[in-house]
Amino acid sequence: LCAVGSFQEAGVIQQAYNLNFPLHVVPASCAQCPGWSAFSVSSPAIVLETVKQAGAGAEDRAEAVVVRLYEAHGSTVSTWLHTSLPVKEAMLCDLLERPVARGRLPLEQRGLRLSFTPFRVLSVLLVLSR
Repeated sequence: LCAVGSFQEAGVIQQAYNLNFPLHVVPASCAQCPGWSAFSVSSPAIVLETVKQAGAGAEDRAEAVVVRLYEAHGSTVSTWLHTSLPVKEAMLCDLLERPVARGRLPLEQRGLRLSFTPFRVLSVLLVLSR
């Protein structure tokens, strides 16, 4: 057999995540409950790998979460990170979750605009409203 197209077109990365980290169904108390998504990314080249509560490196912000994303297709891309969480402040941070200089991200109606170079990893600290 001869495969046609690229691994990007075939969605290999998404299929690998589906295989290795399958969704688990949890019974809800109400069949009429609306669907809800905490995060979405507008580009298939970007993988949202981690969502976690910010640790001690994030200036002890208990009301903050860190999201870690990476570019998986070897491309340069801009994307929108959308969240339904009540974000009051967003900034890029290092791997120790410390804000980086000039890393403040403007909150826009579409979410946060992020730019990636090939295989770049970005960590974003989101400070939530109480």
